[in-house]
Parts: sequence; structure tokens; C-alpha cells
Amino acid sequence: MISVAPVERISIIAPMLNESTHIEQFVADIDRQDFQGDVELIVADGGSTDGSVAQLEAAAERHGVALSVLDNPAGWVSHALNACIRAARGDLLVRLDCHSRYPPDYLRRCALAAEETGALAVGGIIVAEGRTPLERAVACAMDSPFGGIGFYRIFSSDGSVARRVAGLFGIPWARNATDNSRVESDTLTFGAFRPEAFRRAGLFDETLRRNQDDELNLRVRKAGGRVILDPSIRVHYTPRGSFRSVFRQYYEYGLWKVPVMRKHRQVPSPRSLAPLMLVSSVALLAPLASRLPVARRLLVAELGAYGALAVAFGALCVSRRRESWRLLPAVVAVFPTFHAGYGLGMLLGWLRPTRSAR
Repeated sequence: MISVAPVERISIIAPMLNESTHIEQFVADIDRQDFQGDVELIVADGGSTDGSVAQLEAAAERHGVALSVLDNPAGWVSHALNACIRAARGDLLVRLDCHSRYPPDYLRRCALAAEETGALAVGGIIVAEGRTPLERAVACAMDSPFGGIGFYRIFSSDGSVARRVAGLFGIPWARNATDNSRVESDTLTFGAFRPEAFRRAGLFDETLRRNQDDELNLRVRKAGGRVILDPSIRVHYTPRGSFRSVFRQYYEYGLWKVPVMRKHRQVPSPRSLAPLMLVSSVALLAPLASRLPVARRLLVAELGAYGALAVAFGALCVSRRRESWRLLPAVVAVFPTFHAGYGLGMLLGWLRPTRSAR
């Protein structure tokens, strides 16, 4: 039976590698949490060379945060999280990253969602906030059902418009979501886990460099556990600040989605293949367009429809976020960066032998 015991102790588990510019705000965010129980911070360091460990220890002592620092010689996030899980003693294990920001109610809301739903995994939504113009453009693009993965936005009372559009371009969708309701979800960008989740489903898969969260949540659901998205739980995230880094990020998302599909012999959802279909169709039609009129018409129609959707959703996001309209061209350019990176990564993932993605 799923545990619904009160959460009296929280273990924060976090990987770390060269996060010196974010350590102070990370520890300060933890210190400001209004959760009334005990909190321990367990960080697994992958060999930082920028003084992150010493800075973390000093900040934790200054703020009175209980800290344990573990070594992560493998360097991968999955290894780091597993080391933290083995050392954790909390009633709820909350997975955080050092470079994101967490409002004071973050831990309390995670605990409340776990207690009230009996779910094995709970989590919230990402609030993307940029500082530079390009970071702001990426944040706008993420804040759209046409954009990034793991971000939830509702455009109608039952979510039907967002669900259909999200389905076109590989975006995880929380079924039957509304802006204020907790809902069953395929996965969580970050997660807060009952220890029972790991007893049932096992730890993070250490063969995965990316998508380890998606894969674990899939196993939790297969083991009969619930994965719940609570929109009141929010993480403030600063996106990548260059087209190259954004492309690389989404390329790796696509690349490492394939081992998850192979491992479980299933596609998590048909929408996961949409960027691959987009990239493959353009790659097929482009060389034929100069010789075959029908291929040329299809290519023009596809790219025209894509461009129109990119402009429309870019304008919606710019307007809703009250950004400068001068940001719109960059927002429109970010969409194909997302989709091409993800689609190309997935294509290469399918073409490679099973273990060569490592």
C-alpha cells in the first residue's frame, strides 16, 4: 500500500560540477524554505575544479544548512543522484539542481502534494526566466506548447488546444491539466520521491547521461506508483544563452531518449517522435525538391506551416510575457533550434548501436 505518512524530514539530493557561480544563491534558497520539518542537503560532486566544494561547505555553515558532500568519480548525474539516495534518510527525497532557483514554499508544497495524493513522485512546473536578450528569447520559446520539453501551459479550460499542439512537437503533456489542479503526468522535470519509489522501481539508470528522470518516472508508473504534477510547485530556471548551447542541450535530449525506448521497448508517447518526423521529412524532401515538383510543393507547404506556427506562438509568448517585440525574431529562431536538435539527436540515436551513445 502506498505510504501517506506525514513528511517530517526532507533529504535534498543534488548533483554538482563546477557550480561556483550558483552555490551561494542555491544554499540561500534552501535556508529560506518555510518547511517546518528537518532538512538535510546531500550533494554529490563530480570533480569540481572551480572551488565549488569549499564554497558549498562555507555557505552551508554560514546559513546553518545540514550538509553532506559525496564524491561522484563517474561524473554523470545518474551516478550522483544514486549516491545521494543511498545516503538519504528523509521521508521525501527532493531532487534539485544547483543552477536553478527555488521559492521559499518549494519544499513545503512538495511535502504537501506527497502527503495529500499518496503519490510516489511529485513535482511542479518550470518557470523559465532569462537575463540576456537571447536567454529571454529561449525562455519565451520554452513557455509555449510549441517549444521546450517539460513545460506546461494551458490555453483552454480543458487543455484541448494545448494538448493537440503539444502532441505535434514532442512536448510532455499532463493529462486533464488545469492551471490549479494536480494531475497525473508522464514525467517531471524535477521530482520529489518517497523512498518507496526506489524500493519499487530501483534507482536512476546509470547507463543514461540524459533523460534519466523520464526513465525513472516511467518505471515508477510501471510499478504501480503515481507521478503527480502540481502547478503550484515552481522552479525558476535560467535557460542556455546561445543557439549552440541550446541546440546541444536538445540534441542530447533526443539522443538519450532512444536508449530509454530501447530499454522498455516502447515509445513513451507518439509525440516523442514528432521532431524526428519533422527532421526526417525535411531531409528527404530537400534533395528531391530540385527535381520533383511534388516534393518541392510538399517541402514548401511543410516549412510554410511550420514557420506560420512558429511566428504565431512566438507572438503569443512575447505578448503574454510582456517582452519587447524586438525579441520576436529570436524567439521564432529558437523553435527550430529546439526541434532540429532534438530530432537530429533522436535520428543519430536510432542509427547508432545500442550502447554507442555513451
